[in-house]
Amino acid sequence: MAGDPYSELGVARSASAEDIQKAFRKLAKELHPDRNPNNKAAEDRFKRVSAAFDLLKDPEKRKKFDAGQMDADGRETYRGGFGGGGFGGGASQGYGGGARGSFDGVDLDDIFDIFGSGAGRRAGFGPGGGFGSQAQKGSDLRIKLDIDLMDTIAGNTRRVQLTDGRTLDVTIPKGAKDGQTLRLKGQGAASPNGRGPHGDALVELSLKPHSVFRVEGNDLHMDLYVSIPDAVLGGKVQAPTPDGPVNVTIAKGSNSGGILRLKGRGGYDAKTGARGDLFARLVLALPDEVDPDFVAYTEDWRKQSPYTPTHPAMKKK
Repeated sequence: MAGDPYSELGVARSASAEDIQKAFRKLAKELHPDRNPNNKAAEDRFKRVSAAFDLLKDPEKRKKFDAGQMDADGRETYRGGFGGGGFGGGASQGYGGGARGSFDGVDLDDIFDIFGSGAGRRAGFGPGGGFGSQAQKGSDLRIKLDIDLMDTIAGNTRRVQLTDGRTLDVTIPKGAKDGQTLRLKGQGAASPNGRGPHGDALVELSLKPHSVFRVEGNDLHMDLYVSIPDAVLGGKVQAPTPDGPVNVTIAKGSNSGGILRLKGRGGYDAKTGARGDLFARLVLALPDEVDPDFVAYTEDWRKQSPYTPTHPAMKKK
């Protein structure tokens, strides 16, 4: 239930129509939303004052209210309280038929001109906007950004162009993942009614395949090619890592499919900052041009020590 309309306007019950208009004009200037941005209490009071004036400016409604035939919400009491309009409802309707103009004898230009051109429309007066139109946030802008594996390992800054033509520098954090969306607050479209905040820019990351490393969670996997002499005799070979090449030890008698684990050479965990591991799968490789002596040796080897490889899964345990 709304308060007493005379009290809301600060006038006596015997106040003239002119006194009521003057009181409303004074309070509307003080409480207008453009003069009190982000002030919920002032906004609510402004609505109550406007609704009180809506009731008292109408001689018939005022007469019924004074006679107890209508309550402060504009409902006719002899209809069981289910009348139309409403004290609170008056504030939800547009004031007047045209842009600015007058409000039953009150020149709204006197109020709106304090706040500059268009203030009446932003407050919801006039065509297209009921009183109390809310601030609207701008829409979000979405864009995809292709990133490299090294961007997720070391972090990086990439420049992107948004759908509205603007360019932004996007910081890619260490540990970024494929499909992850970065939210850039306030970098989206402007508010459609000019009263709310900008939307956000949503940048979806798309990780490009790497020529050497495969990503599995925070770990990396790769194939490490080794020569037959290194596999048979053992030795040191150079292996690529995201941090640059390192030397690894190949055990004597190593075979294709063997796995070497390089601790802490994988990707980053964005939550802990720890790094995963790099797993290198051994792959035996021949040179592009095989030495004739080696060919002759392997021919003798095959004759003297015939060997047919068996898949590990087929071997007897």
